[in-house]
Amino acid sequence: MFWQITSLVILGLLLVFAVAGALIAGIAMTGKRQTLDEAFGWQAEHYDLSWFDREALKPYTVRGFEGYELKTFMIPAPEPSDRYVIISHGYTDNRFGALKYVKNYLDMGFNCVIYDLRGHGENAPAATTYGVREAVDLLHVIEDTRIRYKNVAMLGLHGESLGAATTLTCLKYKPAVDFAIADCPFAEIHNVLKKGLHDSVFAPILIFLGSIGAKLRFGVSFEEMKPILALKENTVPILLIHGAADDFIVPDNSKRLCEATKGPAELCFIDGAAHAVSVITDPEKYRKTVKAFLEKYMKLSFLSHKRNIDINF
Repeated sequence: MFWQITSLVILGLLLVFAVAGALIAGIAMTGKRQTLDEAFGWQAEHYDLSWFDREALKPYTVRGFEGYELKTFMIPAPEPSDRYVIISHGYTDNRFGALKYVKNYLDMGFNCVIYDLRGHGENAPAATTYGVREAVDLLHVIEDTRIRYKNVAMLGLHGESLGAATTLTCLKYKPAVDFAIADCPFAEIHNVLKKGLHDSVFAPILIFLGSIGAKLRFGVSFEEMKPILALKENTVPILLIHGAADDFIVPDNSKRLCEATKGPAELCFIDGAAHAVSVITDPEKYRKTVKAFLEKYMKLSFLSHKRNIDINF
């Protein structure tokens, strides 16, 4: 009788833990996403979008991880160009979240490929795996870009937050890219979740349960969501940019990532910038930092560029 009761108690506790873990995973991985109008509205409120014709975007589909369909778009440079950059947005955002970076690249002669990450924008509902499946999606976007646009001479990546983690995680697959720029990435999801739980004494157990729940419910645990592990053999030049006042994904994440990569890397902190707003907080420093990085590692020269490369936010 005693062992029967004990077994029932243990089973009951396991069930409670499993349910709790699944709920935590659901909150962390399937949060409410912005609509296209909400994202576009935020962008329009914070900087000049008069250059952008929203209706001119012509979507096409790229099949990512396990055939998942990604809504993808290309914004061409003002003049014909063989330079391309793929920009990945942040969590809960969508393709319009990339616009604050697009103008800079257009003015430097890059065609910009933007897309809705899995579970975002106009894509089908899906859990966010914080770079794990998203990196495979991005790998397919890279391959599609090189096939779809026959004139690609240079191809780079730029990501923000989740998009930055996706960009860095993708590098473990040795993609055919020339550079990667990561804005406010996390080294691993654990420290972001811990920060979100306000470093509570309960944070470790909640994250542990959530990780088990994520594996059981979505097939990917929090333990697998570690972009820093993707950089051990990376040789693609990386520029890491982080807001010095970011209290959501703290700047130390970028410092650790910069130290972890095998290849060349540079790190830039933007004073006074909170999470994912560095390009808005100090657009001049942001533009100059990106430009200097491309001049140094891509051997590009913008000195004779006839178009005005200033960005008006």
